[in-house]
Order: sequence, then C-alpha cells, then structure tokens
Amino acid sequence: MRRTIRGLAAAVLAAAGAALMAAPAQAAPLTPVAELDVNRYMGTWYQLAANPAPFNLDCVRDTTANYTLLDERNVRVENSCTTVTGERRGIVGNARVNDTASLHVSFPGVPSQDSLDGPSNYIVSYLADDYSWAFVGDPTRISGFVLSRSPVVDDAAWQQIRTVVEQQGYNSCLMLTSPTTEGLQEIKPLYTV
Repeated sequence: MRRTIRGLAAAVLAAAGAALMAAPAQAAPLTPVAELDVNRYMGTWYQLAANPAPFNLDCVRDTTANYTLLDERNVRVENSCTTVTGERRGIVGNARVNDTASLHVSFPGVPSQDSLDGPSNYIVSYLADDYSWAFVGDPTRISGFVLSRSPVVDDAAWQQIRTVVEQQGYNSCLMLTSPTTEGLQEIKPLYTV
C-alpha cells in the first residue's frame, strides 16, 4: 500500500512539474464566460478532472466543492475529498466576486490565499447552458478543474470535456481524471478518456 501511495504521489508530482513547464507562455488570458447566474452556480460540484496541485495531492477520490451564497459579493467555499488513507478531509474558504465570472478564492492559513481581497484566481471559462458542468481555471493556467453536477458522465460528455479543456488552452495530456465512487475509477490523463 505504501509503495502504491508513493508511486501515485510521484506520478502526480511529475505531472504537476510538467504542467508548470508546459504552460503556454504566449496564450491569451483565460476568458471568463459572459454571464454567470451566481444563484444557479451554488450547490455541490464534483471534480471530474484537474491539473495536479500541491494542496490536493493526497486526494484520490470523491473531490467536491460546495458553494453557498453569503451575500452579493461573497460565496462560502467548502472543498472536500477522500484521501489516500480513506479519510475525508476538507477546507472552508471564501470566494469574492471581482467580476461576472471571475472570483478571488481565499483559504485561511494558505500562503498567498489568506486575504479575502485579491486578483481573480478562479475564472469560470466554460459553463454548460444547463449548468451541468463547468471548466474553471486561473489566469496563468496552472490550475484547472472540470466540475460537474453529477459524479458520472458518459463517453460523449468526456469527449466534449476534453475538447473544451483544449480550447481553453490546457494540455489534456497533463490534466488528470479525478475518480468518483459512482463514476470513473482511475486517475489517468484526460486525453485517454
């Protein structure tokens, strides 16, 4: 078990390093969707894929984000996941709306993310018309997340997700799937789904 965890951690760290080095240097800034109905965006989202990030390296299954509207500019953010040890862990923070679909997400005690105000680091760059799934990233394209209202999507949806991820300037070879209990069971590059 310990070797499996170390192997998984090594693979994720290698992919994260490659993602940082492969970030498009001359890509246009990530563009937010033109319109976001914040009330419809609230609720639970399942992470289906993401660029590996240091803060969630021990998350191996059922990563979720739950958003609750606090007032016209602030959203309570509760992220949680099942870790390599099988335990649930989470963190609660705040998302402050800077513009229509651009927010500054902050978490207490997280370096460079502990202030409520700041530049947008959460940009909704794609949103399905029915709000069934979204793609979120940051201006530098270091982070990227495929979020869905359902933990399970069919093959056609995975193909659409891959297309959108690539259209947003991300490398689908470096983005990894996020297993869910009911859905996809493996961590693998998005381009292979």
